Amino acid sequence: MASDTATASKYPLSMRVLHWLRAAIILGLIWSGWYMTSLPEDTPMATFDLFYPNHKQFGVLIWLLAVVHLAIRWSNRARLPHEPEGLKPWEKTLSHAVHRLIMLLTLLIPLLGYSMSASFTQSDGVPFFFFGEVPEILPKNDDAFAVFQALHKYAAYTLLTLVILHAAGAIKHRLQDRNGETDVLPRMF
Repeated sequence: MASDTATASKYPLSMRVLHWLRAAIILGLIWSGWYMTSLPEDTPMATFDLFYPNHKQFGVLIWLLAVVHLAIRWSNRARLPHEPEGLKPWEKTLSHAVHRLIMLLTLLIPLLGYSMSASFTQSDGVPFFFFGEVPEILPKNDDAFAVFQALHKYAAYTLLTLVILHAAGAIKHRLQDRNGETDVLPRMF
């Protein structure tokens, strides 16, 4: 089993596809969150009806994809590429922290968004594509909504910062050690 781990040069295809799919959806959600919350109050209702429900359902989707990603990672843990030996100790620590925090926030932010929507007294629900509405199990409370709203917003900014740090690390190693051991970018293609 150790030889499988030592010789793996790429992540399994399922993990690579999920990685890039999640990245695209997360960046889209952050952009749509910025855009829709900056809309003036007199914006046509059709615009609100486009952005808010889609932001909510893609938030539910990103949470489900994160759960699937964790399950696939767990079931393939013996076949994952090993950590590059050439990384400095601080790089290993930072890499582990960033990866774990990205995963944690990918699970937490949609839950905060759901809690925000479910607790808002004027919420129109949390849709999930053709499956219908996600049941709202929280009591309506606009004070709780305000707390969930702030947590959702700042957690999203934190996630964006971590994604930028993650991408910068991959690019740094790509440019510094192209095709070397610490060039981890090819593992995700």
